[in-house]
Amino acid sequence: MKHSLLKWLLVAFLAAACSATAQTGVKITTLDDRLRVEIDGSLFTEYYFKGVPKPFLYPIIGPGNAALTRNFPMKQVPGETQDHPHHRALFYGHGNVNGIDFWAEGAKSGKTVHDEFVEVKNGDTTGIIRSRNRLVTVDNKVLGTDERTLRIHKTPHGPMIDFEITHHASHGDLVFQDTKEGTMAIRVAETLVQRHSQSKKNPTPRKSFGNIVNSEGVRDGATWGRRAKWVDYYGPVDGKTVGIAMFDHPKNPRFPTWWHVRDYGLFAANPFGVHDFERLENPAAGDLKVAAGKSVTFRYRLFFHAGDEKAAHIAERYEEYAGKK
Repeated sequence: MKHSLLKWLLVAFLAAACSATAQTGVKITTLDDRLRVEIDGSLFTEYYFKGVPKPFLYPIIGPGNAALTRNFPMKQVPGETQDHPHHRALFYGHGNVNGIDFWAEGAKSGKTVHDEFVEVKNGDTTGIIRSRNRLVTVDNKVLGTDERTLRIHKTPHGPMIDFEITHHASHGDLVFQDTKEGTMAIRVAETLVQRHSQSKKNPTPRKSFGNIVNSEGVRDGATWGRRAKWVDYYGPVDGKTVGIAMFDHPKNPRFPTWWHVRDYGLFAANPFGVHDFERLENPAAGDLKVAAGKSVTFRYRLFFHAGDEKAAHIAERYEEYAGKK
């Protein structure tokens, strides 16, 4: 009897240990049209790649189970604004590549088409998604390709995503032309928004409680078009202060980048929109040409945190990232 009890307790202990192990770390599950990413057994995000104008991540679940991105257009939620339907949570796209718009989703816009996953890997502290994609015009012409790597980190400070993309001029010259409409972007949750505007679709705008600050100490609407190493967008979600910080890597072309960060909720790093941001006469001032056969790489980190920029030690977290190769 005693031995049977000990044996049962041992089996129960091992089962519990195995279950706990299975629930820890970063786990990525392949579904039909997306990858589901869990951290310690809870949903963090999903990477949509099939049947969409461009790959995107939605939702983003931050500290305290806070939903950090707008739901529209993926999900209809009463009271949410419905402007800019191409702002699909967390995404990457540019508004003028060889004259084609890969930012918006109009009738003449191009699409970023997923080709394959090169690597999908779970880990105790880091999961990896590596994919190859094509820039395709409305008449099915391929302008170029990219390989993007997402490293999803479980950290004591909050979840992080390292986003690295290499653009290949695989089908001739690739020109990222000057426009403010781009590039590494996220549309924040409605309660994080710094300013809600009145409109026909939104006659009674909700109160705004969000905050924006950059590495130079510039705040709120004045951060638009400014150059900075990082920007933090934070505010209340379900009664708790949470935020999203985006870091520009020092090795990126044109570091520190310009920021297309809007007080209505768009949050984007854009190294190409120089004419718009600096109000220059030359409309091609920010053009970046990648010669046929060559490539260019951009790296960013997104840090999903509790508290404001001081409580989350954003400046220190940035220096940690900047020191990485």
